[in-house]
Amino acid sequence: MSAATTRSRTPDRLCAEAVDLARAAAEEAAAPGVVGEHAGFESEGDRVVTHFFECKEFGYRGWRWAVTVARASRAKLVTLDEVVLLPGPDSLLAPEWVPWSERLRPGDMGPGDLLPTDAEDLRLEPGYTGEDEPPPNSAVSEEMAELVEAEDAEVTAGVPAALPFAPTRGSIASVAEELGIRRARVLSRYGLHVAADRWEDGYGPKTPMAQAAPAACVSCGFLVAIGGSLGQAFGVCANEFSPADGHVVSLSYGCGGHSEAAVMPKPPQPPAPVIDETMVDPFPLRPSADSGSVSVGVDEDSAELGHS
Repeated sequence: MSAATTRSRTPDRLCAEAVDLARAAAEEAAAPGVVGEHAGFESEGDRVVTHFFECKEFGYRGWRWAVTVARASRAKLVTLDEVVLLPGPDSLLAPEWVPWSERLRPGDMGPGDLLPTDAEDLRLEPGYTGEDEPPPNSAVSEEMAELVEAEDAEVTAGVPAALPFAPTRGSIASVAEELGIRRARVLSRYGLHVAADRWEDGYGPKTPMAQAAPAACVSCGFLVAIGGSLGQAFGVCANEFSPADGHVVSLSYGCGGHSEAAVMPKPPQPPAPVIDETMVDPFPLRPSADSGSVSVGVDEDSAELGHS
C-alpha cells in the first residue's frame, strides 16, 4: 500500500478553524467587496485544508475563492499556502476554445484585415508547370483527342437554336455556340462599357477594401478567369472568406484574403529626404552683438535726414 493511501482524509482541526486567516488572505488577493460568505472547506491531505468563499465578482457566477492553509507536524501555528479563484460545480464557464481558422466565417473580413493562407490549403494547388503534360503527338494528348473527335463529328442538320441537345465538339453547331450565333442578340460595345463601369464601382481598385489590400487579385490563386473581352480586366473571386466571393472583381481589386497574403513582401520604405522642406530655419533680422555681424536694421542718422 502506498503512502498516499495511508493519509487520513479527516480535516485537521486547527486548519479547519482558520477561517479568519483564509478570509483575510482572500480579501488581500481580491478586489474590495468581492469575497462573500464562507462556503465550506475540504481536506487536501495531512494538516492541509482548503477553505472556499463565494465570489461576488461580476461575470464569475458560481466561482469560489479557494484559500489553502497548512500546519507543520507538531506545530500549533497555521500558515497560508495559496489563494486562487476556482470554478464551482454550477459556475459560469467560457465556451471551449476554437482556433481562429475554424471560427472565421464568410463576411467577417473587413478593410485592412489579412487572412494568411495555409501552405496545405486544399482549395489551392500549384500552377501549371507542363511537366505532366503528354507530348503533342501522344495518343492521350488533347490535340490528338480533338482531331479524332473532329473527324468523327458529322454536320448537324437544323437551325442551331432549335437543337434539343448540346452539340458535340467539332461540329458546326458547337462553333456557332462559341461565337454567340445561337443567341438572338449579344452585348454591344456600349453594354460592355456599362457593365465594366458597374463592376469597377462595386469591386474595383478605388474601394476601401482594395486600398488596404496587400496585393491585387491579378496575382491571387482564388481568381477564376472569365472569357470574352471583359476577361482582360475582370475575373470571379472563389475565396469563401472574401467579401467578394462569387462576384466579378476587377483584376486591380484586392482584399486581405489574398492567397499569398502571408508571404507578401513589405513595401520598401523611401529614404529620408536630403533637404527637409517641412522644417523652418531661424533667420533673425538683428543678430546679436556677439556674432560680429552687421545689423540689418535702418540707420538712425539716415532716418533723421529723411524726416528733416
